[in-house]
Amino acid sequence: MTTNATTVPAYAAPAANAPLERTTVPRRPVGEHDVLIEIKYAGICHSDIHQATNGWGEGIFPMVPGHEIAGIVTEVGPGVTQHEVGDRVGVGCFVDSCRACEYCERGLEQYCVNGMTGTYNALDKNGEPTYGGYSTHIVVDENYTLRIPEGIGLDEAAPLLCAGITLYSPLAHWQAGPGKKVAIVGLGGLGHMGVKIAHALGAEVTVLSQSLRKQEDGLKLGADHFHATSDPETFTKLAGTFDLVISTVSAPLDFDAYLSLVKTDGALVNVGAPEEPVKVGLFSLIGGRKTLAGSMIGGIAETQEMLDFCAEHGLGAEIELIRADQINEAYARVLKSDVRYRFVIDTATI
Repeated sequence: MTTNATTVPAYAAPAANAPLERTTVPRRPVGEHDVLIEIKYAGICHSDIHQATNGWGEGIFPMVPGHEIAGIVTEVGPGVTQHEVGDRVGVGCFVDSCRACEYCERGLEQYCVNGMTGTYNALDKNGEPTYGGYSTHIVVDENYTLRIPEGIGLDEAAPLLCAGITLYSPLAHWQAGPGKKVAIVGLGGLGHMGVKIAHALGAEVTVLSQSLRKQEDGLKLGADHFHATSDPETFTKLAGTFDLVISTVSAPLDFDAYLSLVKTDGALVNVGAPEEPVKVGLFSLIGGRKTLAGSMIGGIAETQEMLDFCAEHGLGAEIELIRADQINEAYARVLKSDVRYRFVIDTATI
């Protein structure tokens, strides 16, 4: 691909709930501060499915999902100073923001007052749709491009750009570490990274899963304890145990039950996003000065911090590498929780 190329191969959903199919999408020319990235791997996130099915609202179609992108820089604009041709880089959930609001200035671009520009299913500043990582190339501003350190394979690094930072950010914000008891609800694409990162931070880690089916995996990943939430005794036995509970599931929970597990002054933080509203009794909060909170990915600086942390500790995602023509099958398997623990597309097969 050269600077003047306008289309690249991709897999797109032509309409909501339609199977993804091979197509081509436009990419802008490489601008002053842009980098052209040859995508090597793209992770499949549950949020890709939510958006391709209009689960979170009306989408922009055709839609090329993918915001867990790892690849190699093949061209840089004349003003680029942060990346060079040949660099290993990643792109996460957004590719721009206003850069001027208080949150952008604080490195919290994901909470941009004027709205971040999603890597896909969004409109850029020119009003053109953005297309994500299920493609062979992408052009991204250098300021929204991450450096992937040596020591992490690009394939296992791709999911870190969403799953990794989605768990790292709340674990860091709520100060998980030695002396803290952390519970991760759900051992899937997000949860398995939460276990790895919380363990590396030095916390005592418990997995709360529907059954004990993944217990062996959870302990190998770094969990100290593993409990089945289908057993009512779990909630009795663990009442008031945790400083921090992070829910990664995208289905509505019994929040009163999970808040009962939180210590006084502890927090239950949601990173999973159910499509339906949820209910909570406020006495579950008042009784222990507890916090019910949410967290969404991380800013650019924190995402780089996460990548460096994962490289230092040898942490990558547990992946199942697939061909592009297996995407629809992978979507079906994600909905059945039949993946350990992240599907990653080999984009050479697009």
